[in-house]
Amino acid sequence: MSGDLPPPPLPPPPLPPPPASVLAPPVSSKKKLYQAIAEGKAPVEGDFEEARLLLAQREGSFRKDLDWVLCNKYVPSLIQDGPKCGLVALWMATHLLRPTDAISVEKVIQTALEKGYTAQGEMFSAGDMALLAGEVCGCRVQRLSGGMTGDNSALILKHLMEGQPVLIPYDEDFNHEPCLRRGHKAHWAVASGVLFGLVQGSISSSHCPADTTLPWLHLSEGSAAADWPPNAVVEVYILAKQGKSLRYQLWKLETVAQSNAQLKEMEPQRASDGTHYVLPPGGVEEGLAGQVVLLYSKPS
Repeated sequence: MSGDLPPPPLPPPPLPPPPASVLAPPVSSKKKLYQAIAEGKAPVEGDFEEARLLLAQREGSFRKDLDWVLCNKYVPSLIQDGPKCGLVALWMATHLLRPTDAISVEKVIQTALEKGYTAQGEMFSAGDMALLAGEVCGCRVQRLSGGMTGDNSALILKHLMEGQPVLIPYDEDFNHEPCLRRGHKAHWAVASGVLFGLVQGSISSSHCPADTTLPWLHLSEGSAAADWPPNAVVEVYILAKQGKSLRYQLWKLETVAQSNAQLKEMEPQRASDGTHYVLPPGGVEEGLAGQVVLLYSKPS
């Protein structure tokens, strides 16, 4: 029997190394991200730089018979550590709301934990997200329900054109694009910009000058209301960031709206893994489906 004792101790030594190696990447990625965040704080210069590169890569996918206008306000990037997509998206938005008084992601997480809005970093309630945003930012917050179409769509687009962020829950596909998984891949993103495809001749060059790099693209500072007629809008994309990529994502508004509307339930395997999560009484559907959170910066 004594000969059986040595073998058990042998397996344990190999076990410690794997956890250590798993923890290492997040630490190194955080360091790279904080460096990127520091570099990306150039105020106006950063609004169109990354978006312009993205549009150039996908230039062939945009209709040539439309005029294109881009509005965007840059937000920094941060890769989430664990299921903290909503908290990271909120942190990104705070840099747009309080550019000279940045809030740490640690403060966002700690506040969410103290208020009981989250247990593991998850945010399954847009209502709680709105409350948290108001508490950490001290800003006015508006939670929209009923989906991202119709009157809500007009309000969301106006908000983005005015340079204000929108927090959007959706189902995230493997490439971070919106998908339809009934909420099993529920994720949060922060939208900071919008790309309009307009009927030709609808744009005033004085308000939206042509881009020097992409001649087919017009740039809008977003502070002035659109001076084109409502029926001139043919296609709409939103620019957004989320906690699993450093880059901006460009999504059709209707695609995001469809994903946002069908958030129904937590992934069954996750729901039964024994981990405690904070969920509203009606679950994911009550907490997230058809809802977005608009954040308003304080008037200067």
